[in-house]
Amino acid sequence: MDVTVAASRVAGCARAPPSKSYTHRAVLAAGYGAGETLVRSPLRSADTRRTMTAVEAFGGGVADAEGDADAVRVTGFGGRPATPDDVVDCGNSGTTTRLVTAAGALCDGLAVLTGDASLRSRPHGPLLEAVSDLGGRAESTRRNGQAPLVVGEAVTGGRVELPGDVSSQFVTALLMAGAVTDEGVRVDLTTALKSAPYVEVTLELLDDFGVDARETETGYAVDGGQAYEAATYDVPGDFSSISYLLAGGAVAADEAVVVEGARESAQGDTAIVDVVERMGAPVEWDRAAGELRVERAPLSGVEVSVADTPDLLPTVAVLGAVADGDTDIVDAEHVRYKETDRVSAMAEELTAMGAAVTEREDALTVHGGETTLRGARVDGRGDHRVVMALAVAGLVAEGETIIAGAEHVDVSFPGFFEALAGLGADVTAD
Repeated sequence: MDVTVAASRVAGCARAPPSKSYTHRAVLAAGYGAGETLVRSPLRSADTRRTMTAVEAFGGGVADAEGDADAVRVTGFGGRPATPDDVVDCGNSGTTTRLVTAAGALCDGLAVLTGDASLRSRPHGPLLEAVSDLGGRAESTRRNGQAPLVVGEAVTGGRVELPGDVSSQFVTALLMAGAVTDEGVRVDLTTALKSAPYVEVTLELLDDFGVDARETETGYAVDGGQAYEAATYDVPGDFSSISYLLAGGAVAADEAVVVEGARESAQGDTAIVDVVERMGAPVEWDRAAGELRVERAPLSGVEVSVADTPDLLPTVAVLGAVADGDTDIVDAEHVRYKETDRVSAMAEELTAMGAAVTEREDALTVHGGETTLRGARVDGRGDHRVVMALAVAGLVAEGETIIAGAEHVDVSFPGFFEALAGLGADVTAD
């Protein structure tokens, strides 16, 4: 699907969707439990549905909650996932694949995991090695660390070493599964952890489900023999998604833009509030109400590290294209291993729109002072975050911006273009 975004001014109120990261973890945590958990305000998207399907494949259940249209009732598989009857299709969801790899390693038999072409190009090797070191079976059918994957043979726990600079989701997967093993799991990191706030999200959620996991001097650990227990769990708003609405207000607001659903949590992407403020846009955050208010203002380039916030790179790149001076996005090498290589994707698509950029292996510099954005036909690269960032750029580009593959917003923000139109943006779908 193509979506056309014309130069527009925006104003009013929009609600952020629930957090994708928390929804994945909450649904699987409830799946690990022995009873039922009401997960309220889950994100219902292409990715999170894959995790729900995986829980069902392991013998659990996920159904709409009676009397509560904004909740799902998850019936757990009691810490011991059944061997799936069929291949588990993770679609385009890397989070599902990694969390389910560790869950599948608990099966007595073998679970086979696969996904679409993009997912089958993403690295899982260190997680497979960790599962093998814990006594399970873990193989890539093509022997390249990429899906399709085969895992199982009931790991019992233990101690493993793991690099921290590929994906924090490896740590999350092992901690979540380790709680229901006999011995527990200790993860010693051999390199500095990238995207560390996502592990903080995991620790926060595990605590809400009654599971004790902790940071150690060398990594993380969780004791075995624990039980997941939560009658209800409320999913907070998604700050990765909030970033597009906040950026849209900072570059194109006619009057203030108010974003609802901005409840405080362990999400690292709350850093977008600080980034927008440092660039010069006035932001007010009513934490009690969970509301952000932003106004348009002249922006100035800043340096932003995305070591812990890889999902913010597309948003910050667009802000940099509008700002005066250079915006240096650093510590970005791991951002190349998402749904697409987001460093190159944003460099190439913003260049097509008239931006001046310099791409390096682990950094992207956007030369805002040398940039005049103009409408163009751009490719969303099958990546929801690239699509939404380019839509924000379209708000301030001269003429019209046509974004190919716009349907991929369904991965994390199914109502994104409706929310943008609700703020007054000129948006049409073809």
